[in-house]
Amino acid sequence: MTALPSLFLSHGSPNLALYESPTRDFFRALGEKLPRPQAIVIMSAHFEAKEPTFEAGARPGMIYDFGGFEPELYQTVYPAPGAPALAERAAELARKAGLDPSISKGRGYDHGTWVPLLLLYPQADIPVVTLSVQPRSDGGSHVALGRALAPLRDESVLIIGSGGATHNLRAFFGPGRDKTPAWVETFNEWIFQRAEAGDEEAIAHWESGPMALQNHPTPEHFQPFPFAFGAGGPGAKGTRLNHDYVGPISLDAYAFE
Repeated sequence: MTALPSLFLSHGSPNLALYESPTRDFFRALGEKLPRPQAIVIMSAHFEAKEPTFEAGARPGMIYDFGGFEPELYQTVYPAPGAPALAERAAELARKAGLDPSISKGRGYDHGTWVPLLLLYPQADIPVVTLSVQPRSDGGSHVALGRALAPLRDESVLIIGSGGATHNLRAFFGPGRDKTPAWVETFNEWIFQRAEAGDEEAIAHWESGPMALQNHPTPEHFQPFPFAFGAGGPGAKGTRLNHDYVGPISLDAYAFE
């Protein structure tokens, strides 16, 4: 059995699921290209907790964690089953790596989970474990968490970090929102170069990158990136799979292995 790569996906706006766009086309094509996983573990930027928290519910519901969008989005259902045994196994791997994980039951799929998965696997027939991001923890701890879960890739488990390569919403909703500023391109290309080089030190300390905090005033949308990098395993390098901007928002995606 060939190990699956780990992925970092910029999930964009909830209405990515509704309208044709290059990134929507990318997600759909990626789901067809990848070997079909037996299960998915996905860290979402919209599931925040102090410690790594794995959702172990058997039938997660839906979370519509946004306002002011098209009515049909609030009717969307992604009925993929949970994977309680996998959640427990993943938590045990994290524990053996010296981390302090938790298990939750009853949390549904937020849009950082269901938007990309709806496009990747519209049949919703692959079991899913959601995993929290830890905004109070640094990039290095997210690399370590990903590294702890990397063995699951050999068991046909697809590990995904779902966030945003850049995520300054004030800039997105401000004047000139249709343009991509130089400070966005600078950080985005720095990340691309560090990922290609497999530069763990730089990715673990991404806040020190050029214009990092301007692109990520809060860390939750980027921490899935070092997580996905770590899940690629020791010596992992990144391949950029998608390169797209919507004004100051980068929708880049990566595979790590």
